[in-house]
Amino acid sequence: MSTPGEISPTNLSPMAWRLLRVGAGFEQRAVEREIDEIQQAHVSMLERGARSLSPARRATLFELYADELTTAQVRAIVDHF
Repeated sequence: MSTPGEISPTNLSPMAWRLLRVGAGFEQRAVEREIDEIQQAHVSMLERGARSLSPARRATLFELYADELTTAQVRAIVDHF
């Protein structure tokens, strides 16, 4: 799935980030292995709301998760969390 144009990764809540990751079947360490520029600590801080990633890194992370989910699943998480 490509990133839905109407969803902005910069506006997602910490809970939405966590649910997208878990729904896509990734552990935090697995994300670190998939995307060179992102470390497990970055994912953890993003999901706690303690720190934000750059817009480019958030877009990359969102695409990783969205590729493993249906458009309806992504939309449900984004809309409700």
